[in-house]
Amino acid sequence: MFRPRVIPVLLLKNLGLVKSIKFRNHRYIGDPINAVKLFNDLGADELAFLDILANRENRSVSLDFVKRVGDEANMPFSVGGGIRNLKEIQQVLRAGAEKVILNTIASENPEFIRKASNEFGSSTIVVSIDVKKSLFNKEFTCIYSGKKATKYDPVIFAKMVEDKGAGEIIINSIENDGMMQGYEISLIKRVSEAVRIPIVALGGAGSRNDLKKAINDGYASAVAAGSMFVYHGPRRAVLINYPTPDELTAIFQ
Repeated sequence: MFRPRVIPVLLLKNLGLVKSIKFRNHRYIGDPINAVKLFNDLGADELAFLDILANRENRSVSLDFVKRVGDEANMPFSVGGGIRNLKEIQQVLRAGAEKVILNTIASENPEFIRKASNEFGSSTIVVSIDVKKSLFNKEFTCIYSGKKATKYDPVIFAKMVEDKGAGEIIINSIENDGMMQGYEISLIKRVSEAVRIPIVALGGAGSRNDLKKAINDGYASAVAAGSMFVYHGPRRAVLINYPTPDELTAIFQ
């Protein structure tokens, strides 16, 4: 039976592991390499790492960090943060990552997606689309860790990045980030119905039922979460966790 991938997303700030709420209020929660070791033991399908300061500091994600993850991780992992040229993609892949995640550069220079997918294969190129709503509920895509709005409607942008050669899209609701009250299902569904490439739902998961709804109602191909896999209980005590294989089967059956 097909089972969707379930992906912990880990945010990096000064190479520490942090968690945000609505892309703000970053809380330090530990050492990311230790988290990798724990997710190894728990048998996570895949991991994603996002360096949230890289673009603002005009640099790419640390290659030394990527190599350390590559040495430790037993599962595939993807990496994003400040990647702006083909050489940086090549370096990240050589350091051990399976995929790279593009965000700001994908909006500022969409043609770069085509160059990257032609050079490294579309399955290697993931575009993360961060979505925010205006006061009038108009949706728009944001870059620079949600700090800057673009002209792109998320559904139109998703179609464009697919046309440019992206192999996968992460669709992330800024308003839902860290709230643990469920995904923005309507957004996920509209993007999923608009493109043929896999869609990864992100932003807001707080329960196993949220994961199921993103697949069944949002038509996502995979689900990702941050808070759900690093917090435990109503007080949000830090505890790395991940469903067992039997639990995963039960979620999606």
